[in-house]
Amino acid sequence: MKISTKGRYGLTIMMELANRVGEGPTSLKSIAEKHQLSEHYLEQLVAPLRNAGLVKSIRGAYGGYILSKSAEQVTAGEVIRVLEGPISPVDFTEEDDPAKRDLWIRIRDSIADVLDSTTLASLISFEDKGKNDNYMFYI
Repeated sequence: MKISTKGRYGLTIMMELANRVGEGPTSLKSIAEKHQLSEHYLEQLVAPLRNAGLVKSIRGAYGGYILSKSAEQVTAGEVIRVLEGPISPVDFTEEDDPAKRDLWIRIRDSIADVLDSTTLASLISFEDKGKNDNYMFYI
């Protein structure tokens, strides 16, 4: 399974919002500039995150986005599913060889377990320790 830019940039948005809790709304422009990303693309990604109830938009001159829940309550799995769809390394059917099907199910469940047990708080905590400025997710 390869996570596309939608998932990666979506996590970037969410981590920035988590980092700035208590500072008021964060503009997508500031996130785009900090990470050298397209503001227009981030606008396309934040809409499904808002519709899923993960972020709230604040209108006005000092508007932007804030997390709808605490960083401890939002998992990487939620963000990835909203932006990428179901987590599955391969498509399989009941007609597939049972041994192969079992393997695909175990892989899918392992990936989901890692994503669902990783919160935004743990991601920004890792970032704060200065271990890595850029996240690369390999599955």
